[in-house]
Amino acid sequence: MADGTIDIVVGTHKLLSESTHFKDLGLLIIDEEHRFGVRHKEQMKALRAEVDVLTLTATPIPRTLGMALEGLRDLSVIATAPQRRLAIKTFVRTEGNGVIREAVLRELKRGGQVYFLHNEVETIENRRAKLEELLPEARISVAHGQMPERQLEAVMRDFVAQRSNVLLCSTIIETGIDVPTANTIVMSRADKFGLAQLHQLRGRVGRSHHQAYAYLMVPDLEGLTKQAQQRLDAIQAMEELGSGFYLAMHDLEIRGAGEVLGENQSGNMLEVGFQLYNEMLSEAVRCLKAGIEPDLLSPLNVTTDINLHAPALLPDDFCGDVHLRLSFYKKLATAKTTNQIDALLEEIIDRFGKLPAQAQTLIDVHRLRVLCLPYGVIKVDAAPAVITITFKKDPPIDTMKIIQLIQKNKHIKLAGNEKLRIERPLPDAADRAKMVRDVLKNLGQPVTLELK
Repeated sequence: MADGTIDIVVGTHKLLSESTHFKDLGLLIIDEEHRFGVRHKEQMKALRAEVDVLTLTATPIPRTLGMALEGLRDLSVIATAPQRRLAIKTFVRTEGNGVIREAVLRELKRGGQVYFLHNEVETIENRRAKLEELLPEARISVAHGQMPERQLEAVMRDFVAQRSNVLLCSTIIETGIDVPTANTIVMSRADKFGLAQLHQLRGRVGRSHHQAYAYLMVPDLEGLTKQAQQRLDAIQAMEELGSGFYLAMHDLEIRGAGEVLGENQSGNMLEVGFQLYNEMLSEAVRCLKAGIEPDLLSPLNVTTDINLHAPALLPDDFCGDVHLRLSFYKKLATAKTTNQIDALLEEIIDRFGKLPAQAQTLIDVHRLRVLCLPYGVIKVDAAPAVITITFKKDPPIDTMKIIQLIQKNKHIKLAGNEKLRIERPLPDAADRAKMVRDVLKNLGQPVTLELK
């Protein structure tokens, strides 16, 4: 490798060790990316000043997925399954002899094989004795990481050749095992596994055109911790093919993403909350891509404060579901352009019908918010008799336009250095919103700084 006579090297993370040298490394492909910890990732960064990196995984860890969603990494999802591949049927059950016997015998009777996962090497032989008693018709073999290499190889060869039909094993089978005839997996103490682990283990079965089954056994369905319950619910709900990406999204929600830089899998993000952290990060990424230095003292643009002195909301009788209402409020609040607001308006009308007055006011408020931002407006107070528009210091507009506007319209006055006062009685909130929009349009296009 050091003198460049080898073009392609396939290896374990031994390739990341300090004793390994490359002549001219150009591409690093990481398969099963979730098997590498943060320290390995940091070593890869050191390795890859000028190297292209392609990472492959069915279940990205939250930190990597968070970075991909932020736009720090490019992301593509391969969601097309191989031909004739069927989704694996997944069941969460309380562990009991009846369930185990039925699951295993159903597979053996159709000529298939079974993985039985017992992830404690100390007690694996006890489990074997119990299984032999419960399933006298099965040929059981044992595989775990503490066995001698040759013996482990012999066990796996026997299993592939179907000389044994139940493999009692630890999580050693998690990746890289492909036995098309093994189509049922029974996992003991499934509540102790992580979400990505459960997905990887379930992926050991169903690798041909036969219907596969995964049984997740837990000691007591009632006594599960909240997170274990969330994990098992997610894996059970996401059983269709190509669902690994959505599972990883659940994992991100359950565990939270980690620091982008540094070794912590979860950092100060918990202090500010996931949403704000993402906004701060994407703002920094946007600034750097545009070639501007991010303003760290005011990392987020403060939203324009708009008060139309009228109720602005989605009423209960218009949109009954509280989660849906919150979802629309959030989407409206994060919309950056009038086109996005128009698309949301279409969706709301499509789903719930004609807008009531309060909902129309809500849309007007957000339209104004988006419109005011480039003009440097920080506050709009639109009362029925008087409308006040407050600008920030040195707003990006032509001062001559303001003077012309005041000269042409008697009802518009300057109130202090940064305030425009419009004295006109407008009882309707929609008319007040229109008046503010017209005034801003008369100020011309905001002055934009050219980015070099």
